[in-house]
Amino acid sequence: MIYADNAATTRISDGALKEMLPFLQAQYGNPSSQYSLGVQARHGIAQARRQIAAAIGAESSEIIFTSGGSEANNWVLQSVIHQNTPVHIITSTIEHSAVLNTCRMLEAHGAELTYLPVDANGRVNPADLKAALRPHTKLVSIMLANNELGTIQPIEEIGRFLKGTGILFHSDAVQAVGHIPVCVLDLGVDFLSISAHKFYGAKGTGALYKRNGVPLSPLIYGGEQEQALRAGTENTAGIVSAGCAITESVEIMDREAERLRAMVQETIDSIRSVIPTVRVNGGDSVRLPGTVNLGFDGVSGESLMHLLDLKGICVSTSSACTAGNGAPSHVLLALGQTESQAKSAIRISYGRYNTSEDVQPLVKAVCSAYRKIKDNQG
Repeated sequence: MIYADNAATTRISDGALKEMLPFLQAQYGNPSSQYSLGVQARHGIAQARRQIAAAIGAESSEIIFTSGGSEANNWVLQSVIHQNTPVHIITSTIEHSAVLNTCRMLEAHGAELTYLPVDANGRVNPADLKAALRPHTKLVSIMLANNELGTIQPIEEIGRFLKGTGILFHSDAVQAVGHIPVCVLDLGVDFLSISAHKFYGAKGTGALYKRNGVPLSPLIYGGEQEQALRAGTENTAGIVSAGCAITESVEIMDREAERLRAMVQETIDSIRSVIPTVRVNGGDSVRLPGTVNLGFDGVSGESLMHLLDLKGICVSTSSACTAGNGAPSHVLLALGQTESQAKSAIRISYGRYNTSEDVQPLVKAVCSAYRKIKDNQG
């Protein structure tokens, strides 16, 4: 099998699995308990908190553990409407569904929303954001890297502009953390969403960076866990895996990025030599090192995906969170593509456990599947 859908999820690393297993067995204590078994679990969580903080240039006190990126995104957006009225929120048209669907829910409950357009490369224009500001704008939420295109947004520029305005700034960095350098101070964000399974940690674990002093309403009321903002016994094993996984990812980030970029470029060049009409969605914009979204006009991306699956190759047509609903990608439509063009795309996302030897078999399979579909069309 060639797994090339690492933007959807990654395999847990050997190191992260090894670190988390004791907390499922020998060190299974409740982190809130005061005896030694509980203290061991508490120390594991504290270590992971330090590791996550170090990876993004934050303080340990600014890291709150969650069940994943969707929870972190929901939390920030819903907290803002709880604390403000009237409230105006600015986001983009290509956000993950965890942001867009939450925004639509908030809109139905009285919030005012502005959805910024993107250019043909999938990038927000900071000038559009500046023009969209209103006296009651309370939050801007723009993702750091898009989950379908890999396009990296001008978050640092937006952060500099928003500094001192009193407007809170959130970024969904689920696709970015662990793959490109992320420093919350450089970005100028107040909140940042993180998900461990995107960087070789366990599923069901994530984190929210909350800048010290920034208000955030509690998500779950109950005990004093996570600064009394998210009650409930912590997922110690998952949290420990996240800490280990992010440390591993940051240590090898530079050389991994170079390796993955070379694999993506070889993939594009090799497919284009056989199918000259192939389109790189997002163009030449700066994007995540291992991700590329390709359009094959006149061919169904879903058909391509299923034919590749029969050959043991895993790619996707869109975000895993929206796959299967039959609708064209909202991200590609936002780029100005037609519905037919949007439905002709597949996303290839290489990761740590892919090698350069995966590229040519994948290219051969893609080209073969493309020809098969075209031949069947007559």
